[in-house]
Amino acid sequence: MTLDTLDQLAAASFEGYIVRKDLAKTFKGQYPVPTYVGEFLLGRYCAGTDELEIREGLEIVQRMMSERTVRAGTQELFKARARERGSVKLIDLVTARLDAKTDAYLVDLPSLQIRDVRITPELVQEHERMLTGGFYAEIDLEYDARIAAEKNGRPFGVASLRPIQLSKRAALQEMAAGRQTFTTAQWKDFLLRSVGFEPGALTERAKDVLLLRMVPFVERNYNAVELGPRGTGKSHLYQQVSPYSHLVSGGKASVARMFVNNASGQRGLVTQYDVVCFDEVSGVSFDQKDGVNIMKGYMESGEFSRGRESIRADGGVIMVGNFDVDVAHQQRVGHLFGPMPPEMRDDTALMDRIHAYLPGWDVPKLHAGLFTDHFGLVSDFLAECWHQLRFEARWTRVAHRVRLGGALSGRDTTAVQRTVSGLLKLISPGDDEIEDADLDWAVRLALEVRRRVKEQQKRIGSAEFRNTHFSYQLGEDAVEQFVTTPELQSDDAIGTDPLPPGQVWALGSGGADEHAGLYRIDVNEGPGSGVRVLNNPVPRPFQESIRFAEQNLYAQARTLVGERDPRQHEYSVQLRAFDSARSGAGLGLASLLALCSALLGRSLRGGLITAGHLNLGGGIDPVHNAVDLAELAAEKRAAALLMPISARKQLNDLSDDVAARLTILYYTDARDALLKALHE
Repeated sequence: MTLDTLDQLAAASFEGYIVRKDLAKTFKGQYPVPTYVGEFLLGRYCAGTDELEIREGLEIVQRMMSERTVRAGTQELFKARARERGSVKLIDLVTARLDAKTDAYLVDLPSLQIRDVRITPELVQEHERMLTGGFYAEIDLEYDARIAAEKNGRPFGVASLRPIQLSKRAALQEMAAGRQTFTTAQWKDFLLRSVGFEPGALTERAKDVLLLRMVPFVERNYNAVELGPRGTGKSHLYQQVSPYSHLVSGGKASVARMFVNNASGQRGLVTQYDVVCFDEVSGVSFDQKDGVNIMKGYMESGEFSRGRESIRADGGVIMVGNFDVDVAHQQRVGHLFGPMPPEMRDDTALMDRIHAYLPGWDVPKLHAGLFTDHFGLVSDFLAECWHQLRFEARWTRVAHRVRLGGALSGRDTTAVQRTVSGLLKLISPGDDEIEDADLDWAVRLALEVRRRVKEQQKRIGSAEFRNTHFSYQLGEDAVEQFVTTPELQSDDAIGTDPLPPGQVWALGSGGADEHAGLYRIDVNEGPGSGVRVLNNPVPRPFQESIRFAEQNLYAQARTLVGERDPRQHEYSVQLRAFDSARSGAGLGLASLLALCSALLGRSLRGGLITAGHLNLGGGIDPVHNAVDLAELAAEKRAAALLMPISARKQLNDLSDDVAARLTILYYTDARDALLKALHE
């Protein structure tokens, strides 16, 4: 393997805590244990860059894995060795239960198919997780021939065990110190390598989704859903990377196992693990009718009741599953929670407790090229750092820099804050100052994954979830930014969200040689002077529209933009045509609105499309095909059409269907048009 820049940084910053992920892959499928078990041993013997040491360490690990993991058909061999030698060492999943008849704890070792292994109460109390799903450990299994001779004797016993996980208190400090040598982009890539992916084979969008999958590990009581195509590795992180997570396969979910066993008082998975993931969630159902209600209460408050006692836990609830159709079809036939179990799929109260809906469809199907051969953090070190990060806060450090929009409810705000906090912990595990770009990235992602939840609630039909126009501002004087969910709004569709300042949807009225058509005008404002059209070549009719708009802006500056001097700014303009019409004729008013919006730093109202043309004197030219324009606006799914007052009589002939779907806003002059177009 050739070391790249990231490998060299990792080797210098995390000596003793990195492992070549291709070595970990050599064990995948060879031995009946999760990936992190192999990496635990690799981190002990192969955590370095010296090839000779790696080869020697690899031989040791292979020998240990071969000697201590029980493959199918070798169970009796291990039992015989324990009898002959008095004890045997093995690596297995340790689960325990209380046998009330004998008042003793018994251990199940699934690989040996033994269900009655003795263990001391002290070991059980020291490692309570063996009572709730268990954990992988290095076990010293003893055999006592005298007990074997007794009636109903239990000759096998656990003499000692060592959990496969790191418990070093200084782990997080060492991660934070190492992080300082990486840029944010490098650190994101290194995190992806640490969980086995090669960032060079992923799009930026796929990287974001994979980083979002990590948030539940660093944020307490974090609830998320990820649905998408099969084979994208949705359950990989929860099963293979961290001993602090537990995967519940599809099927019956026991309230006693999840929360608390009222008979024995034994507490459940959410109290013992940081993350509890329901795999194949479409097949999950609770054994009690009130199971979903108990889970809803827990997802809301992090508490559940057992009799009079209220029990607090901080395990997150994650649900992953598959679409049988593509996303576009799923939205046509229902909503994105459609694959959930019947008792959950239309429950808006349950949805409201979900902090994030991850777009699993943006992650490619797993193939060999997606897995890395480079260095990454040893899984148990990474998992321990993530576990310690759960007890730190990040939102309070950046709250004064972010202002969330008025469309967010209390639960929306909580969800966004938790997602932002989790993402910032991942990319900045220490006390370093959070850069504006990193904060902006985290806030946009957090708003998107929460808005996806809200959009599905709106589709189900609840009026209380009608307002989904999520927005934010960074800093006191920053421009309000609106965040959409990409699957709901394509680049050429008129959505209900306001566009960024300087962007305007417009209808060209066409002419003798051209039909009416949809355009978008994008204007960016900066220091300098004049207007520069970026299209090459510039359509001559659009050049005229821009010239008329520029002259009207200068002439009417006081009434349009107040004290701002438009001559002290340069405007970069781009015209985008979405129909057969390409000339940009008759777009004077839309161009003026785009220039004013960019200069004011304010968005126009969402779902608005404009029609009408200016002349050099500031007047509004008449529109001769107003009905055609209104029908085109409705076809393009606009919510409102800005139209000159002179077209009012023509629009009396508008069909009832179009009139019901489209709000007509009439304007008398350029200033009136601007006031009606600006987002409140």
